Parts: sequence; structure tokens; C-alpha cells
Amino acid sequence: MGSQGMNQPAYYAHSGTLLRDLLALLHPPYTAWHLSYVAMGAAIAQSLDWGHLAGTLLAFFFGTGIAAHALDELHDRPLGTRLSRATLLVLTVGAMSAVVTLAIIGALMISPWVLGWALLGVLLATGYPLEIPAWLHTDLGFALSWGGYPVLVGYWAQTRGLSVAALLLAAVATLLSLTQRALSTPARFVRRRTSSASAVLELSTGTETWERVRLLHSWERPLRLLAWGMAALAAALLAIHL
Repeated sequence: MGSQGMNQPAYYAHSGTLLRDLLALLHPPYTAWHLSYVAMGAAIAQSLDWGHLAGTLLAFFFGTGIAAHALDELHDRPLGTRLSRATLLVLTVGAMSAVVTLAIIGALMISPWVLGWALLGVLLATGYPLEIPAWLHTDLGFALSWGGYPVLVGYWAQTRGLSVAALLLAAVATLLSLTQRALSTPARFVRRRTSSASAVLELSTGTETWERVRLLHSWERPLRLLAWGMAALAAALLAIHL
């Protein structure tokens, strides 16, 4: 990755055009990562209804992939896109409307309890970027909302219940999301708050200096690998049902 890419607000964000701004807004690797948790939750069910899975994935894509990220950009512009306030509002309202529509369809086809899960999802997807309540915008709040919750919804949509296996997988997703946060927080700080940075390491044979590019790679390369790994793991688990 060149030095120009290191000046972007995220390693996957390349601004300058409307299409690039919209793509950056989706946070593609992270959206795929968290959708993988939905798929994993569904995949550990004894039998898999692909229609229910598709609806659940669509709801999370609209709610977290679009609405939550648009609201986050509207709140304090972390990606620095050129998308107007009106555009971000339209994206937020439109995506949330899609979530509500899917929830109503799910309530009619699966169970009225779908509305309860959807309401909780809407509260998490709006509360986290707006930092309301404050505890939700913490490492643990993020991990539970974007890790554990998707697993439980994915499993419940298949079985209309929960199990020890689902709870354990939700705990795994929560821990992985905490890992994601531990890597992404310093990476975001260095990318968005510094123009230059270095770390001097005291070795037994002398010193070694890690410049800004190497520091970012030390956090972001594991993030890339984990995002691909989670998507691959979800695909592998789903393939069992083919």
C-alpha cells in the first residue's frame, strides 16, 4: 500500500468520487465480517431455511451496513466523505424503512417475536453511532451489538429459540469483536489524528524504529485477515447444509 493510501481515514476508504464515498460508507470488510456472524448463527442450526437466512442477512445489511454507518458519518464525519447531510439522512431513513419492512414480513412468516428482535436491532444500530446511551459506545457495547447479537438473531431466525451452542458462539463472536476493536482503535487514531508517527524499539543489539506505515500495517493486516477469515468460516459452515 502506498503512502497516499495511508492518508485515508480507513484502509478500505478511497474518497474523491460519489461511488468511492458510498463504497467507503459501507465499510465493506467490517460489514462482511458482521454479516458472517449472522450466517454462522444460522449455520449451527440443525436445519437451514435459506429464505429465512436471506431475509436476516438483508435486514442486517440495511440496518448495520447502511443505516448505522450513514448515521455515524452524519454524526461526526469519521470518514470525511463529501456526501451531503440530506444524502446521509435519505440513506439512513431508507435503510431503516427496509429493515422495518423485512421485520413485518418476518413477523407474518416466522413469528411476531421478529418485531422484538428488530426493535432491539434498530435501537442498537442507532444508539451506537449516536453514542446514546454512552455505555453502548464502548468496547463491550460494540462487541455485544455487532458480534453476539447477530449470532443470536441468525440462529433464532432458523429455530425460533436459543441453545447452549448459540450462546457459546455468540460469546466467541463477542470476543472476536473485542479483538477487532483492540486492533482498529489504535489504527483509527494513527490514521485520523496523526500526520506522522514512529515508535522506537529498544533491542538488545540497539534500536529499531517503526514508522507510521509499519505501525498501521501491524494493526490493519490482522484486521484484513480476520475479515476474510470470518467470511470464509461462515461460507464453510453454510456449505455443510448444501
